[in-house]
Order: sequence, then structure tokens, then C-alpha cells
Amino acid sequence: MDAVLLKRLLQQVKDGTLTPETAVEQLKSLPFEAVGSAHVDHHRELRQGIPEVVFAEGKTVEEVLRISEAIYGKSGKLLVTRADEEIYRALGIKGAEYHRRSRVITAGGARPEKGLVLVVTAGTSDIAVAEEAALTASFLGSRVETVYDVGVAGIHRLFAHVDLIREARVVVVAAGMEGALPSVVGGITESVVIGVPVSTGYGTSFGGLTALFAMLNSCVPGIAVVNIDNGFGAGCLAHRINAGCRPGS
Repeated sequence: MDAVLLKRLLQQVKDGTLTPETAVEQLKSLPFEAVGSAHVDHHRELRQGIPEVVFAEGKTVEEVLRISEAIYGKSGKLLVTRADEEIYRALGIKGAEYHRRSRVITAGGARPEKGLVLVVTAGTSDIAVAEEAALTASFLGSRVETVYDVGVAGIHRLFAHVDLIREARVVVVAAGMEGALPSVVGGITESVVIGVPVSTGYGTSFGGLTALFAMLNSCVPGIAVVNIDNGFGAGCLAHRINAGCRPGS
């Protein structure tokens, strides 16, 4: 439940179109619902502006299904990250989409799009993580555009998109290897820049640590950095900044 739905429910009680008893029944799942070994947090969007999202990795198919059905049944929307096709096939939610490259499942969640979040990658190998960020921000209600494969090895490719970069409220930059691209982007725009280190690269990239350290040590002031391969976290942060950090805004 989010702030909009709660206000609507209270208004219906006030108007007499909904009995207090029925409203209580609808509110019983607040703040959480016990579903097997999980406690599904239906109250999260009301508190934080971002609903509970299912991280499928490490869960059984049955656990993911139970949690997903509980979330979708109450809210009519669902985001599952790090999912596989077996989970998608078993889910059975009408209209759900499986995004194979990013391993993300989306259902519902359509809202008026706000602002602009631009998602940029250094290379095509970084697209899976970038798409997780893009799908997350879009699911939450941000307008999202993408520019892929514009890394520092051919920096002229990036400069062809300067106008779009400067138009965006937030630019999410996913890069592996040496992780230099967020610094370059941060040096040409006043937009907020979020760096996403990607575990792409040869031996001394150390599974994304080199990119992470490079982004954390950027000489460009004000760049935010999320964890390695954490496209979801970048998408959430980008949306919060883009939407003004106001739940239900």
C-alpha cells in the first residue's frame, strides 16, 4: 500500500462508501504479512516511497512465488530481480514480463513518468547491470532513456550525447574495467551522477573492485557510488533523486 491508496481508502470511509469494518480488513496486512518463512512488508512504500522488491537469488522457486503473489495480490505491481526463466514460467501473473539480459521480472507498476533518468554504459558487457537500473527506475515512475557503449576507449561517442546527459536530472553510469566513465560524465554535467561498478574485466579488475575503487576515488565532486553490479540500488537512488525523495510524489 502506498500513500495514494491509503488516502483513497480513508476518503471512502469519510464519504460513507466504505464501511470502517471493510477498511480494517483491507488494512490488516499492514505493516507486514507472514508468508511461510518470509514477512512481506506491504507498508514499505508508505514509509519509504519504494515498495518491497523480491531478490530471487538464493530463494527457492516456491519462496519467490509465495512472496511475489502476496505482493502483487495487495498492490497490483511486482518487481523481481536476479530471477531465472523457471521462476518466470512458474509465476503465472498475467502481463508479467521477463527481461532476460537483466534477469528482472516486472508486472504492473505503470505510473505517470517523471523527470528524466539517463542510464549510460561504458561497454555492451555492462548492459545487463544497466538494464536492472533502468527497469527499476522506470518501474518506480521515472522517465528513463539509455545510451550504451560510449566508454573512454572511444570518448567521442559520449560527446555525441552531451545534450541528453545535461537534460537528465540523474545519470546512472555503469562501467567495468577501470571504471573511468562516471568521472568523465561528472566532468561535463551538473546532473547528479551515480556510478555503478560492474564486474566486467580482466584479472586485475578483481571482479569489479578496481572499478569500485576508481569511482570512489573520483576527483569529480559529488559522484555517488553503489555496490558492484548493484543496478537495482542505482535505479532506486536515481528515482528518489529524480522524484524529489518524496513518497508518493
